[in-house]
Amino acid sequence: MNDLKIKQFYDELSRRFASVVYEHGLSAEHIEIHARALTPEEAIGHPGRTDYPILTGKEQMIEATCNGARGQAFTDAPSKFTGTVADILTLDLVGNEHDRGLFIASMNAVLRSLHLIEGTVHCKDSEPEECARQMEDQIMETFGHPRILQVGFQPALVQRLGARFSLRVLDLNPDTIGSRRSGILIEDGGKAMKDAICWADLILCTGSTLANGTIVDYIDLGKKVIFFGTTLSGAAYLMGLERWCFCSC
Repeated sequence: MNDLKIKQFYDELSRRFASVVYEHGLSAEHIEIHARALTPEEAIGHPGRTDYPILTGKEQMIEATCNGARGQAFTDAPSKFTGTVADILTLDLVGNEHDRGLFIASMNAVLRSLHLIEGTVHCKDSEPEECARQMEDQIMETFGHPRILQVGFQPALVQRLGARFSLRVLDLNPDTIGSRRSGILIEDGGKAMKDAICWADLILCTGSTLANGTIVDYIDLGKKVIFFGTTLSGAAYLMGLERWCFCSC
């Protein structure tokens, strides 16, 4: 069933992106897409702590440019690409993780170039900590004191939210699963998912789930789900998903 849901989600995302491309006449134009993996310093700068996944080598960020607009995506399958918007529409989102990352970053760049979305470039240096502070404040203002399920290990968020709210954290990285970060146990995102979803009042989900296909596990749940991060910027716009990303540019 999950494989079918994943295919349906990516097919619909691709269809909606193609509709925007054709509406703006971009498929007939030779708009170059240049995608490459960023170094950790390029992606996140010097955040003052070393436990971000991109700094430990567990994730990489790729960046695409379209008419000077930049779009980024976290992926564990980075690759290089140069082509047109029409080429992007032919990529295999279901069966090829490299294609999926390229599609996401390029889609974000194209939609940014059309001024349809913002926040497609990751925050850097001290900004991830500031983002976590604003996330804490916004959750308090909007929801009070919910039980929060955070999907995806983001250390500044774990530290901030864990100090203020009842928090559970899921991750898929075997190096972090079972460890405690800022006093919070990092649980297995596969084994503990159903129980954690039932427990939570609010789900705060990384946009990187778009790149690994697990996003379908966190939509249509009948619970409030808020995504965070630059990876999901284009898909949030096209698929009607709520995204909070306070310090991206």
